[in-house]
Amino acid sequence: MADRGVDLSALPKEVRDQLAELDLELSEGDITQKGYEKKRAKLLASYIPHLPNADVSLPDVQLSPSHSADPSPSPEAPGPSTSTPTKHHRAHRSGGARDERYRSDIHTEAVQAALAKHKEEKMALPMPTKRRSAFVQSPIDACTPPDTSSASEDEGSLRRKAALSAVLAQSLQSPDYWINRSVQSSSTSSSASSTLSHGEPKTQPQPQLQPAASLLADVLALARIENSVPPDVTSSTPQERGSRVDLPPAVRGMSRGQSRSSMLDTADGVPVSSRVSTKIQQLLNTLKRPKRPPLSEFFLDDSEEIVEVPQPDPNTPKPEGRQIIPVKGEPLGVVSNWPPALQAALARWGATQAKSPALTALDITGKPLYTLTYGKLWSRSLKLAYTLLNKLGTKTEPVLQPGDRVALVYPNSDPIMFWVAFYGCLLAEVIPVPIEVPLSRQDAGSQQIGFLLGSCGVSLALTSEVCLKGLPKTPNGEIIQFKGWPRMKWVVTDTKYLTKPSKDWQPHIPTANTDTAYIEYKASKEGTVMGVAVSKISMLTHCQALTQACNYCEGETLVNVLDCKKDMGLWHGVLTSVMNRIHTITVPYAVMKACPMSWVQRVHIHKARVALVKCRDLHWAMMAHKEQKDTNLSSIRMLIVADGANPWSVSSCDAFLNVFQSQGLKPEVICPCATSPEALTVAIRRPGARGAPLPARAILSMGGLSHGVIRVNTEDKNSALTVQDVGHIMPGALMCIVKPDGPPQLCKTDEIGEIVINSRAGGTMYYGLPGVTKNTFEVIPVNQAGAPIGEIPFSRTGLLGFVGPGSLVFVVGKIEGLLMVSGRRHNADDLVATALAVEPVKTVYRGRIAVFSVTVFYDERIVIVAEQRPDASEEDSFQWMSRVLQAIDSIHQVGLYCLALVPANTLPKTPLGGIHICETKQNFLEGNLHPCNILMCPHTCVTNMPKPRQKQPVDVGPASMLVGNLVAGKRIAQATGRELGVVEDQDLIRKHQFLSEALQWRAQTDPDHVLYVLLNAKGVAVCTATCAQLHKRAEKITATLMERGGLNTGDNVVLLYPPGIDLIAAFYGCLYAGVIPVTVRPPHPQNLAATLPTVRMIIDVSKAACILTTQPLMRILRSREAAASVNVKTWPTIIDTDDLPRKRPPHIYKPPTAEMLAYLDFSVSTTGMLTGVKMSHAAVSTLCRSIKLQCELYSSRQIAICLDPYCGLGFVLWCLSSVYSGHQSILIPPLELESSLPLWLSTLSQYKIRDTFCSYSVMELCTKGLGTQTEMLKARGLNLSCVRSCVVIAEERPRLTLTQSFSKLFKDLGLSSRAVSTAFGSRVNLAIGMQGTAGPDPSTVYVDMKSLRHDRVRLVERGAPQSLPLMESGTILPGVRVIIVNPETRGPLGDSHLGEIWVNSPHSASGYYTIYGEESLQADHFNTRLSFGEPQTLWARTGYLGFIKRTELLDASGDRHDALFVVGSLDETLELRGLRYHPIDIETSVSRAHRSIAESAVFTWTNLLVVVAELSGSEQEALDLVPLVTNVVLEEHHLIVGVVVIVDPGVIPINSRGEKQRMHLRDSFLADQLDPIYVAYNM
Repeated sequence: MADRGVDLSALPKEVRDQLAELDLELSEGDITQKGYEKKRAKLLASYIPHLPNADVSLPDVQLSPSHSADPSPSPEAPGPSTSTPTKHHRAHRSGGARDERYRSDIHTEAVQAALAKHKEEKMALPMPTKRRSAFVQSPIDACTPPDTSSASEDEGSLRRKAALSAVLAQSLQSPDYWINRSVQSSSTSSSASSTLSHGEPKTQPQPQLQPAASLLADVLALARIENSVPPDVTSSTPQERGSRVDLPPAVRGMSRGQSRSSMLDTADGVPVSSRVSTKIQQLLNTLKRPKRPPLSEFFLDDSEEIVEVPQPDPNTPKPEGRQIIPVKGEPLGVVSNWPPALQAALARWGATQAKSPALTALDITGKPLYTLTYGKLWSRSLKLAYTLLNKLGTKTEPVLQPGDRVALVYPNSDPIMFWVAFYGCLLAEVIPVPIEVPLSRQDAGSQQIGFLLGSCGVSLALTSEVCLKGLPKTPNGEIIQFKGWPRMKWVVTDTKYLTKPSKDWQPHIPTANTDTAYIEYKASKEGTVMGVAVSKISMLTHCQALTQACNYCEGETLVNVLDCKKDMGLWHGVLTSVMNRIHTITVPYAVMKACPMSWVQRVHIHKARVALVKCRDLHWAMMAHKEQKDTNLSSIRMLIVADGANPWSVSSCDAFLNVFQSQGLKPEVICPCATSPEALTVAIRRPGARGAPLPARAILSMGGLSHGVIRVNTEDKNSALTVQDVGHIMPGALMCIVKPDGPPQLCKTDEIGEIVINSRAGGTMYYGLPGVTKNTFEVIPVNQAGAPIGEIPFSRTGLLGFVGPGSLVFVVGKIEGLLMVSGRRHNADDLVATALAVEPVKTVYRGRIAVFSVTVFYDERIVIVAEQRPDASEEDSFQWMSRVLQAIDSIHQVGLYCLALVPANTLPKTPLGGIHICETKQNFLEGNLHPCNILMCPHTCVTNMPKPRQKQPVDVGPASMLVGNLVAGKRIAQATGRELGVVEDQDLIRKHQFLSEALQWRAQTDPDHVLYVLLNAKGVAVCTATCAQLHKRAEKITATLMERGGLNTGDNVVLLYPPGIDLIAAFYGCLYAGVIPVTVRPPHPQNLAATLPTVRMIIDVSKAACILTTQPLMRILRSREAAASVNVKTWPTIIDTDDLPRKRPPHIYKPPTAEMLAYLDFSVSTTGMLTGVKMSHAAVSTLCRSIKLQCELYSSRQIAICLDPYCGLGFVLWCLSSVYSGHQSILIPPLELESSLPLWLSTLSQYKIRDTFCSYSVMELCTKGLGTQTEMLKARGLNLSCVRSCVVIAEERPRLTLTQSFSKLFKDLGLSSRAVSTAFGSRVNLAIGMQGTAGPDPSTVYVDMKSLRHDRVRLVERGAPQSLPLMESGTILPGVRVIIVNPETRGPLGDSHLGEIWVNSPHSASGYYTIYGEESLQADHFNTRLSFGEPQTLWARTGYLGFIKRTELLDASGDRHDALFVVGSLDETLELRGLRYHPIDIETSVSRAHRSIAESAVFTWTNLLVVVAELSGSEQEALDLVPLVTNVVLEEHHLIVGVVVIVDPGVIPINSRGEKQRMHLRDSFLADQLDPIYVAYNM
């Protein structure tokens, strides 16, 4: 690296070494960037030519584009340390970023070729959109984008002001622009371009979009087509279209008659009327490519089995060889001086060769620190054995008995202590269990070690003083209890604490027998750690076999780089070496990190004959050897490569030979071997003779391998795997190859299988786990006929391989790395190698990649997780990810499900620094991985989806219907409320058909009866109204209207009031004046931009002649803030009713007939449609009467209402019902609950209310906010036992989970479990069902979700898989008839069939109020007839799907009760794959997927399912949600999610009834107004 005039190569060697060490520390994360720069500057200070202002600490760094726009460091990233990553480390270290176990030039070429092939079929993948603050990973191009943080500070659920975004576009370029500058045509046109509304003159400067994106924006801008449906307001700015009113983004008119897709599709299926994000278009383009296997052409509607079973491909290669014959190893020779037991060998050398060196340990710089002689090893081990047996505990109660298990806890850097402890245990005849040093209480690896210690019954741990000091402690100095560990006693084994044995004490050294000698730990694929027990005879036999195979001689020198606690490091470096009096030099991992050449130097200095290494060490030495010219490796007779069985080792061996052959390394000394924890050494290549031909290589076809067949690769060299042999099987052993799954059947000669071994030198069992032991250590292979081939048991090795020519063993992978996808086998290591061959240096941190599979939707799915370099840019990462997809697709012919990048050093580590795969998988599935980049590709790899359903044409006709039903014994699904009855105790109704007359009558007959009490947040009655007061106040308003309004009878007047009594008075004032009131929710003063346009729209659509309101609201309507979002100059007359003169109107209007309009009810549906319905005087009276009968309301009763009073049943209960029935209503504005949560409940308790009405939002507020405070409320004396009915007013499927948790939570306060129920109303009929005083409790049924998607109801038991609980929506109101109809044929359906709910009732609305006069729609929704059955009755269509079920319960009149179950709104349903989905079902699944999903909403865009999830946790969890959401929707709904959008809490818009406004959300998303944290486009 050119450090401003310093030539690094000219620096002295020690300075270069120190710099290298510094670089390493930085890359390991052991030092911060700041510390690194400081130390570096200090080192270089004396060598820098003194230039003016030379700034040493910052080398020339080209910053990579991906830093946050926000200058303050984000909480996730430590500030200074990530600010300026230096360029790659020095030349020889740069390879450290690539895990060299997998280094292969051949493979890299193959990957490059595969990628080149893909480049020709170039598809732009849409890059995910990430909010800048989300992950401050690294800096951006030297220029900083403007700070846009203020842009997202408006209230959670609010939309951006269109006007503001236009202004913004002029003053600053949008953040999207910064993200996408360098992505060719794959980015969206930024949000600034979205403000180019269709048809508006383009004045503002546009960010330079890529040509493709801007072209699309232009096409869309020109293609705006006039729509003749109710006003469509999907675009986000005022349109200039003749004199049409300007319509806000908040409301979209669209009639139910049109399906979603009729929004004028262009040829591409892109709705012209929205500004489409280019990304989604790209996503659609990528999805148009055909998937690999075509889906078969049928789908059985009723089939229980949903999944496509992949049909076997006739071209699959099949094994053709003969059955394999077991392979025998050479006989194990008997040598006269072999000891009877391993301890005997130590005793012999300790006595006869006391001065002979046994072990040399190195310090951290790689210099020899201390050499232990055989004499010292013997005497110390003896001391330890004596101490263990005699000095712990008392004479009568020793702590340890021979045969007890003891944990050995020593770091790798302290081999001497470990050797002494191990041999001390052998001499004391206790069983050593070497384990890794636990790092922290929560450390992933150490938890599973707890399982091992438990299964082995370990309660004592030996360790060194230094190690003990480093263990985590409790505040009072004791070692903490590690998670999952049994209680441990710690014993320090340093020499000063050991006792010299007494003269008469001798250790007992029996001849080796089958008792356990030691236990070696082994982690299984699932992550459990088990102990493999090795008996004394196995240990000895294994040493003898290794001695014979490796031809060890007494007194040789061996350099060991492996971990001496287990595996080859233990077998060669601790056991066999002592048997042969070898001098071992151990090079711990820490030394290798600091000085990668150290092992080569040791070989050179000590003229070592044998070296024990891994591919990693070969590679490191190669990288570092440039500085070392004078090493000589000619002394080596055997270079044992411990992981030589890894198929990717061959290239490391070749490359190492290439470099070091010139320094004396002989080709024939490289000896790869294969080992397994169960069978110990399986095979090892014997050192060859000089000049003998080198062993063969096998070049295998990857395709063949995936089917478990050996095929020499001829045609496509890209998908080939080159493997080297691992020599011959061990002396004295017998080997077979058996099928890896199912019974252990012998394989054919050309088939890959698991290697099984029979040998005296293998492990004997998993200690303490007899069940698992049987399946592994006692396998008897069977032949093709299934008959066992003999008596002798074999052990499974977990290695997959075959026997080649000359009985050479080849290993192609491990069982634990096996991924079975759609019946084909893939090896995790092979996939890692492919991923690494895709130029990872820029992206992947130190080659750390984990590959595993997760089961989703009946098959394994491959997931790759890699650590991302701190300095990698977004673009580099995304490009790397898309290339890995292509490479794996080409080479392995398998689709990836998910590819995730996590920040460097965050994957769980095994104790030796590798990646803890199963912990990583666990984190992935639990949503604890915290990726910083993710790419999901479910569309490519989920190929077992069922074929989309083709709807069958339905024949219409009474015959088929009736016959079908008679055969099934069904009745037509209809339900009727009780009779309204004509006679009434009071003569009110006979005299007064009109509500205005009812109020006048009450004011005369009972003037002081209080009708209304309005409460404030403190629960104080701020306003009351008696009958007389209400009447007088209404009269004043009438007088004012007549004077100032200049109104004609029948004009529409908008009432704009906060919830309260003023609103009620204004309503009756309008009735008295003969004008039509329209109640409108006032705009939110803090958020005019989002709420005022809706007000404006209702005023415009209703053609209001005048607005009645309060003074504060009048000021708001005329304010400058209001002018920013609407035209305030064109408001109709505004009259404030705060201080009215005491005037009476000359007369009070009486309508000529009851069919005249009483009021208009406007509301925005969940699909974003604004509809107004006309309510006649007759409908109002019958509705009030129906409610009165159902709820038994009369003047002595009190009810409490906590609802919004602007539309639907909320308005009826708030304004109309009391005047009709004379009961007292206590009014609680829901807004007051935000400042005082217990207000509603304490009112119920204080006034002893029996009946109360609320909305779901109120219930949710109480459940979430007061759930934890029930004890406190109880202490305050809150008592809800008075409440007989609590009715939720809703126009949706009852939210069972919410009502149940509400009932459960407040049960302690006396709330009856039977009290809560849900009412049901719709636009055409405001009240259809409501739980009254009579009638049975609402029933709950469980239906099968799969059937619902097919528009069928199948009742199942509670707890059945895929079952959905539905609660009845109240009892049908008096005078109401309901029938279930097939929405397509319009024929009635049978009991328990799903169809549209139609209603016939005197209080249905009389039609839509529209400015277009859509007569056809009127007739269709309000006055429609059945196609057969009862053609004369006129029905209103509710637009809701549901069913009626006759229950066993009896209603008031003694008949069986018919229950109405509402499933959901037809408008809201999503038609996907020919099936009908209800968004709420998918959302329920999504919200369960992760603890941090606060709320979610789904909608479709063309055929893509878009899921929006609100993240309640920290932003680093955002990307965890993407795979979990995709998994859960695939598993539970058999749908592939197209786009996952993660947003802040409160972004999903919710209306006053607590319903999600999914269409607003959709429009905001497509107009880029959501400011999402992350948008993932699933491929």
